[in-house]
Amino acid sequence: MVGLMLVVFIAQVALTWVDPAMAEAWLTRLALVPKRWIQEWQRWIGWGPVFSAAFLHGGPMHLAGNAWFLWVFGRSLEEEMGGWRFLLVYAVGTVGAALAQIAAAPGSEIPMVGASGAISAVMGAYLLRLPTRWIVSLVPWVVPILPVPAVVFLVVWFVLQLSQGMDTLGAQPAGGVAWWAHAGGFVTGALVAWALPSASGRKKKTPRGKRKASRAKG
Repeated sequence: MVGLMLVVFIAQVALTWVDPAMAEAWLTRLALVPKRWIQEWQRWIGWGPVFSAAFLHGGPMHLAGNAWFLWVFGRSLEEEMGGWRFLLVYAVGTVGAALAQIAAAPGSEIPMVGASGAISAVMGAYLLRLPTRWIVSLVPWVVPILPVPAVVFLVVWFVLQLSQGMDTLGAQPAGGVAWWAHAGGFVTGALVAWALPSASGRKKKTPRGKRKASRAKG
C-alpha cells in the first residue's frame, strides 16, 4: 500500500512538471469534494473519488506522515489479522472516513486528498486487536521521545481528532486537516476489527517479560 501511494505521488509530481494545468484538473477530479459527492453519489462515478482520493497527497510531508503511520501500525495489524482482513479494514475505513467528513461539511467544495482516513481505520483496529503493545513515539506535546502503551497513544490521538473536529462544526469550510475523516475512519476500523475473527495460526507469542515495540510519529 505504501508503495502504491508512492507511485501515485510520483505520477502527480511528474504530471505537474509536464502540464501544471492538467495536473490541477486531474487532482481536482480524483479528489473527494463533499458537495460534488452528494450530487453524484447515486452514479458509479460518485464513489470513485472516495477511493482515488485516498491515494493522492498534497505534498511530500503529507505522504511521508501517512506512510510512516501505516508502516508502524499496519505491519503488526496485518500479521495479527491476516492480509484480506487487513485490506477489508483499510477499504471499509476509507469509506467510513469519507462519509464522516462529508456529513460534517456537506457544503464544502474543498477537495480532500490523502490516506489518513484509511490509516486512521488501521489505528482504530490496532486499538481493538493489539492494545497491550507498546510504541516508541515522537510526541511533541509531551516529550520528544517517549515509550507509551499503544492504548494510551491511540486514545489520546482519537480524543484530539474529536476535539479538533468539534471546533470545525458550523464553521465556514476551509482547507487544512480533515479531522472528521480521521475520527470516522478510526471508529470504522475499530468496528470492523471487532466484527472480524483473527487469522488462525498467524498470531505470534511474545516471550514473557518482553514487549514488542513499534515506532510512531505523532
